[in-house]
Amino acid sequence: MVRMTDLNPELATFLADFTSPEVPGSPWTTPSPPAMRRVALVSSAGLRLRGDEAFSEGSADYRSIPLGRTADVVQDHVSVSHDRIGFQEDVNVVFPLQRLVELAEDGVIGSLADTHYSFMGATDPLSMESAARHLAGRMKAEGVNTVVLAPV
Repeated sequence: MVRMTDLNPELATFLADFTSPEVPGSPWTTPSPPAMRRVALVSSAGLRLRGDEAFSEGSADYRSIPLGRTADVVQDHVSVSHDRIGFQEDVNVVFPLQRLVELAEDGVIGSLADTHYSFMGATDPLSMESAARHLAGRMKAEGVNTVVLAPV
């Protein structure tokens, strides 16, 4: 994670003044006990499987990453302030799926979804709404009741 003081001054000013969009309604619900949760991981690191269509700048869609395929994950995230060294050393830095596997194996959480997802974080969130709604329906159909968001 980069510090604001390490950024290009123009980018630091832009980020300091950035206003997140208002989302109507309340996303909060009373969660089920951890042992009853089916968990999916969603990252904004611009991850995809080697051979899948690459993310382009401003991509508002997502890529699917099946459980057990993290060795095949590559990163398309583009930003002057994004350091890929952590990802290159351990994918769990940006996509902590192995940690979730361990929690499931230890019985802390009920189960993991068969598929996990990544968006391109360097994208206007409003342009991602349609894809995010589609993905929410897809996860709901798989019985996912808990999503871990890994922002990058």
